[in-house]
Amino acid sequence: MSELITKHQSKAISLYQIPDGRKVEAFIVSTPQTRRISNDPTCAGVEYTDLLEQACSEVFKLQPVVLSEQETVVVNILRGGLNYGLRQAIARAYGWRNHTTCFISAQRARNAGDSESWHITENDYEKVYFPETASLVIGDVVATGTSLRYALQELLRSAVEQKVRLRNILFFTFGGEKAGEILEEIDGECRRLFPDYGQTALFYLEGRFTCAQLDTPLSVRLTGTDLLRWHALMAPEFIESQYENPSYPLERCTIYDAGSRAFWVREYVADVIGYWRQNLQFAEHGMTFFDLLAERFPELDASRFPADTDLRQIALKQLDLMEKLA
Repeated sequence: MSELITKHQSKAISLYQIPDGRKVEAFIVSTPQTRRISNDPTCAGVEYTDLLEQACSEVFKLQPVVLSEQETVVVNILRGGLNYGLRQAIARAYGWRNHTTCFISAQRARNAGDSESWHITENDYEKVYFPETASLVIGDVVATGTSLRYALQELLRSAVEQKVRLRNILFFTFGGEKAGEILEEIDGECRRLFPDYGQTALFYLEGRFTCAQLDTPLSVRLTGTDLLRWHALMAPEFIESQYENPSYPLERCTIYDAGSRAFWVREYVADVIGYWRQNLQFAEHGMTFFDLLAERFPELDASRFPADTDLRQIALKQLDLMEKLA
């Protein structure tokens, strides 16, 4: 993993910097909590959000941006941003009790049923307020980046309208490269609009994952949504954790639908069950575990899994575990 610069390693958290030469400082974070979330789809509902909050709290103890309680504003992009528990994570890390929280809605939708282009819908709720100088702390899942770009542009518009000076932006994500691209654009806008702007820091949880596209060579993929291990840049701890259970590297998405995973578990469970039923069908038609492993996570060392690892048995076990959540 020579592409990453090690900044910190411990049992609680590992922090790696991505040296890509951009203005935005980008990091990959690995924690026991986010590895559990990314590997085990039975982690859902309150357990999922509690673990994510704990992980983000550990990041705050190491992150390089200087924050103050009076200037810090947690921005919740509804509804996925609520997953991260950043308001509570800051309180856990710093002991603060009076930092500001605001809300903005930005739900994306496909332009047509089979379209690969997206537009913003459900964006009529906004409760945005800033102190005179503000550092924004935001979390969201980023695949296409449609919701993120809209929300950040709205936040900048509100800051200018309220005659506020933005000082820093910290962003936490289960996401892909679009997060970095959009934050680089926004960082440039902040430096143009606010002459004393400080820095933008981006924290990828477990990896900078790839986003499924029409040409991604996978048997099952939800384009514009699935965050894949396939040819991603990941923390060494996350890669090593894939060998703990043969189901881990086969999961369709690193996070699945974050909103339903947290707040409408029945819908989330149906999504995961649908995927493992497809894998069961593949197994019954001759696909092996090693076939699917080579497709979904080709960088792994297949020889580290037992030779008799059975895709059908894995699928049946995953279906049983998920159906118990239904």
